[in-house]
Amino acid sequence: MSARVRRRRRLAVFVSAVVLVAAVVTTVSVIAATRGGSDAAAAPSAAASSSAAPIPSATPLTASQQLLETTDDPQACAVSFAGEGVADEPMLQTQGVLYSGLPIPQRDGLVFAGWYATPADAAAFAIPSRLNGSELVACTDQQITLHGSWKTPDENAAENAQIPIMMYHQFTTRPEGEDGWLRGNYAYIGDFDAHMNHIATGGFYLPTWDELSAFIDGRLWLPTHSVIITDDDADQTWFDLAAPVVDKYKLLATSFMITAYRQDAAPNPYVLRRSHTNDMHQAGANGQGRMVNWTADEIAADLEASAAVLGVKEVIAYPYGHYNDTAKQGVSQAGFELARTIEPGYVSIGTDKLALPVIRVNYGMNVDAITSLIG
Repeated sequence: MSARVRRRRRLAVFVSAVVLVAAVVTTVSVIAATRGGSDAAAAPSAAASSSAAPIPSATPLTASQQLLETTDDPQACAVSFAGEGVADEPMLQTQGVLYSGLPIPQRDGLVFAGWYATPADAAAFAIPSRLNGSELVACTDQQITLHGSWKTPDENAAENAQIPIMMYHQFTTRPEGEDGWLRGNYAYIGDFDAHMNHIATGGFYLPTWDELSAFIDGRLWLPTHSVIITDDDADQTWFDLAAPVVDKYKLLATSFMITAYRQDAAPNPYVLRRSHTNDMHQAGANGQGRMVNWTADEIAADLEASAAVLGVKEVIAYPYGHYNDTAKQGVSQAGFELARTIEPGYVSIGTDKLALPVIRVNYGMNVDAITSLIG
């Protein structure tokens, strides 16, 4: 068979197939028209329907939602920040844990006045609604927004805040106190409960250490009615008697721990473990503490060891309250920003960050005595 004949036959088959398809389409159209009548004619084509009702595009995720996409933690909370002059990005916190590392924004010619629960609270500087690292994180649908506020430098100076750092040591259940030369160190637990109740019900604000540092710099406004609660040595009576009272009243407190002697976990969510050095709470060659006998390098190494246990560098308490310029150098060299003495006084704007004064609490101080000291 020649090539021409083969081409003619293939053409004939193709034409026959086209005719057959056309006939089928015509038949189907006639049947549809007969059955559907005018309704069939009125029905929009698929293309027309598609153009009339476009599929909506997905709503973009907010910055907080994007942040939550990065974690599978059901307790995660995306914290957003709002307010005039506030440009801080959202951050993840953990519900049921104290807020940590909240930003302290800076703005030319103004002083940050804290984070608040609502815009109205921020405008009113409502201290009961001011949120910081003394509060447990609690949010709805894993999200919360904090609202910032500002004061002028003149307003900040006019507040003239004098922040007391309360210093406790040991505790006793004996109203008559303990015997021996350390008697004054032992606060009666009934008095301690009364002190904490006074703070909890008296409208006090409890600054964190990073807030205290910013306050000293003049970058953060703290209300006059502020107080910081601390305990030295992390004595067993602190764990057994005092820490449950702190937990009862939900008050932020700092326990200065000698990490060579004990490394206990925090007894409740409101207790911060901070450094009382690793192993410098001992007398040195001249009878005073090692803090004023060692070199800056030796001090820094000891504090590094303490920080490795506690997992934080922020503030230390000088053992026995002993310190000098070399001690301050060692503290700074180790990366700590603040250091607390046993010298009496209050923290104000411009206070030496490496020589923070305290309000010492001795046995026999009832709530009236404390009120006269902290307001």
